[in-house]
Amino acid sequence: MAGSYASGGKVGIMRVGILGPLEVRSGGGEAVTIGGARLRALLVRLALDPGRLITHDELAEALWGDAPPADRANALQSLVSRLRRVLPDPAALRSEPGGYRLTLPKEDVDAHRFAALAASGRAALASGDHRRAAGLLGEAAALWRGRPLADVADAPFADAAVAGLDEAWLTATEDRLEAEPVISELRDLAARHPLRERVHALLMRALAASGRRAEALTVFEEVRHVLADELGVDPGAELREAHLAVLREEQAPRRGRPALRAPLTSFVGRDHDMAEIARRLADSRLVTLVGPGGAGKTRLASTVAAGLDRPVWLVELAPVTNPDDVPQAVLTAVGAGQTKAQEGTIARIVEVLSGGEGVLLLDNCEHLIDAAARLADELLGLCPRLTVLATSREALGIFGESLWPVPPLADEPAVRLFLDRAEAVRPGFALTEANTPVVREICRRLDGLPLAIELAAARLRSLTVDQVAARLDDRFRLLTGGSRTAMARHQTLRAVVAWSWDLLGDDERDLAERLAVFPGGFTAEAAEAVGGSLDLLAALVDRSLLQLIDGPRYRMLETIREYGLERLAERGEVDEVRRAHTRYFLDLAEQGGAQMHGHGQLSWIRILGTDHDNLLAAFHYAIERGDAATATRITAALGTFWMITGRRSESVPWLKSALDLDGEPDRNAWLITTMMYLLNSLMSQPVEDVDGLIARFGEISRQAEVDDDPLLCLITPIYHLFLDDVDGGLAAIDRAFGVASPWSRAMLLMFRGFMLENEGDPNGMLADLREAAVGFREVGDRWGLAQALTFIADAAMLFGDFDLVVKSLEEAIELTRLLNPDDDAGHQRMYLATARSRQGDVEGARHELRLMAESRRNEWSIRDAAFSRIGLGDLAREVGDLVEARFQYEQAAVAVDQSGIVSPQFRALVLTCLGHLAVAEGDLEAAASLAAEAAGLADSVRDRPVLARVGVLAAEVEGVRGNAEGAARLLGASEQLRGAPDAYNPDVFRISVQLRETLGEEAYQQAYGKGAALDRPAAIDQVLRR
Repeated sequence: MAGSYASGGKVGIMRVGILGPLEVRSGGGEAVTIGGARLRALLVRLALDPGRLITHDELAEALWGDAPPADRANALQSLVSRLRRVLPDPAALRSEPGGYRLTLPKEDVDAHRFAALAASGRAALASGDHRRAAGLLGEAAALWRGRPLADVADAPFADAAVAGLDEAWLTATEDRLEAEPVISELRDLAARHPLRERVHALLMRALAASGRRAEALTVFEEVRHVLADELGVDPGAELREAHLAVLREEQAPRRGRPALRAPLTSFVGRDHDMAEIARRLADSRLVTLVGPGGAGKTRLASTVAAGLDRPVWLVELAPVTNPDDVPQAVLTAVGAGQTKAQEGTIARIVEVLSGGEGVLLLDNCEHLIDAAARLADELLGLCPRLTVLATSREALGIFGESLWPVPPLADEPAVRLFLDRAEAVRPGFALTEANTPVVREICRRLDGLPLAIELAAARLRSLTVDQVAARLDDRFRLLTGGSRTAMARHQTLRAVVAWSWDLLGDDERDLAERLAVFPGGFTAEAAEAVGGSLDLLAALVDRSLLQLIDGPRYRMLETIREYGLERLAERGEVDEVRRAHTRYFLDLAEQGGAQMHGHGQLSWIRILGTDHDNLLAAFHYAIERGDAATATRITAALGTFWMITGRRSESVPWLKSALDLDGEPDRNAWLITTMMYLLNSLMSQPVEDVDGLIARFGEISRQAEVDDDPLLCLITPIYHLFLDDVDGGLAAIDRAFGVASPWSRAMLLMFRGFMLENEGDPNGMLADLREAAVGFREVGDRWGLAQALTFIADAAMLFGDFDLVVKSLEEAIELTRLLNPDDDAGHQRMYLATARSRQGDVEGARHELRLMAESRRNEWSIRDAAFSRIGLGDLAREVGDLVEARFQYEQAAVAVDQSGIVSPQFRALVLTCLGHLAVAEGDLEAAASLAAEAAGLADSVRDRPVLARVGVLAAEVEGVRGNAEGAARLLGASEQLRGAPDAYNPDVFRISVQLRETLGEEAYQQAYGKGAALDRPAAIDQVLRR
């Protein structure tokens, strides 16, 4: 593991090496020192099972054996906390109920990377590809840096783990030496393992193959005596077979055939394809590999054939242009010119092929499909022991044919292929953290097509990776210059696609070019909108120009699509087809938008998500044409979908570009688009001009009031909510109730609940939220229900009804994940962690916060991870672990600073937590300074709940300074700002107990009441000036 490597082309965040002394490296390759034997043992034990939950009992036994400490849970937690602080990725070590989990991919632990390489090498060996096997097994052997677990050898778990790893190394070494025998290594291995029969059998075969038969027989006699003396047994089957082979002077089975050319480059990926094709060749007499041009059908077929223990004849049909010449091409390939038979060509072929088992490899059949099919059918009938393996862009269409589609390469093999070919033209080229994402993007944009990837890698002779990626928009000009010895149609990417195009009929070609306007796949109905038919779609699937995927949907590879668009442009029909495409997807968007708040919500989220690329293409076409009506209708229809599925930030520029058009928009669509633009701007980060956005909200609210559109009737209440204008908001809600739909009514009730909270009426808030939840259930809006349940939990927290909190949040999380599997429900998990903590379930709270911290999958992931750090810091502070608390708070601040998110209220929250920590550490001046800064930040964005939290910190500072009465007033003012006492908050509870002891109950209540009786501006002023 020395240096930086990318496992399978992937650069990890952290890598762990245990095949030798413990080695930990960051994704950039920097070494990280893990001090302390027990910390190293903990990491090694977790690394032995990455991804698996290791229970507390297992870890305790692994670290302390039969003599664990008295408080092993705390001892274990302390070790975990210390280990997290030194790991390159602290979040990789997760705490869960019952144990801990190291969330590293297996390939980022050298022992598991070794196991994967060894297994792939063994599979290659079994298929007869000795060269590939030797390469893989050699790469596996190179991962060993010494004795495994060398610096934790005294740990209780080490002996068993080392024994397993040693056995795996020995088996992999035997496999490597079978693939590529080295007599000196085999002799050394046999001497160190005198009872291991396979090693001796391999040594015997290697000696015999090199002409040293007598030495091979001596090896057998020596091991036979050792087995008898030590174990009292005779040699096993493998050793006896090797002995007989030496006596008979047998050679190993032939693995290759002169008819197959030895490849000049490595073969990457396709292990599953190779194994499955070999299995099919054993069960079926005709197997055809089908796929688009450049997918690697020829290389795959040749590689499989080379591993067969049967004669193989390769018939290259690419240069054959006349169907009548196909039999002669086969005759030439099988070498039948030497036979004395004078019958017709078919008879001469049969004479050669009917003598025994064999495989006829018919390569590149598509342009001679009828002739190739007829000949294959005839030969299979006349030669009962013959098998035909064919490659083609469409099936031969013979009864009994077994088809194996050859898809593009998956991500990791595609990256490995690029790396392999790049190293050949630019020695020293390697994947790094900087260029790996670019290489992945190149491979993705080239659809994983091996030929295209090889042509792109060849460009590194004169271009950088970034330059290649930047030129992919003109891929047909870029990707030229293939092998000089290849057929002309395989020397450039354009030629590969043009060859397929030229084999199409006129109607098929016309439809293929029309379908190129779909960037994200399509259904049969969508294809019909641009002139398609089921018969023509089926024909294009048969010819590998379309792929049939789940749904059922059709997909055109991007390279083929780019070529089709060029051809469509040459015909001057792009606008006509794109207009039809846009009409279809405008209608689809409006159908989905109308169902987004009801029982059809889930199915329409799936439909719109699947066709999102097409919907955006339709939208961008409307923007290009300056069609404001169509653009705003699309954005209005998709606005709620974007909000529900976590695309708030992403949607802001789309919404803005629709509003910026000069044309005449649809009025309602324009108003809804404006509302969604303002709302999503304010709800996503960063926000540069909050006041300006809210002012624009006011402008459109006057145009929309009172409107019976389900969305438009919400505009004015939302506007007043942002203004913190409770009276105006409540009046607007009352007016909107008169025209509201059942869904709008539920939403208005939820808004009123927010306003009642600000008015200090948590009972009214909870009642409205409950009624809103009932309304959302009735209409079938799962998203609205999840929001209502979340805020019900928030309200119930103030009353200490933690059963209701947990019940509401668990359902909200389930609904959130149902709507959007990429949403980790961080907001709800934060509340749930708080509830579990206040119930005394600290470990459960920590589990929820860990899930938040590890979130990486949506636009709120950084925010959620940062909030989780605050929660973890609070838990640590509550139990007196001030070092851990500071670590978590500072990590929260770093996470947001690095993300570029502008969030004054979040910064205020972190400063408030650090202020409480400073009080605990005895630094009152720092705490007071932090409180002042946090108050200013919270007030600048009118965030009253955060300002209330600052007020609690200010109360603590005043209380410690000796101003108990002022501290109690500040606690009361904080209640006024949040609208409820929040007596179950640990900080509020702790500070109020201290102040009661100092002042006495009556004086405390009097001072507290003065603060709580302040009006809103006075309460704000109390916190700001203290």
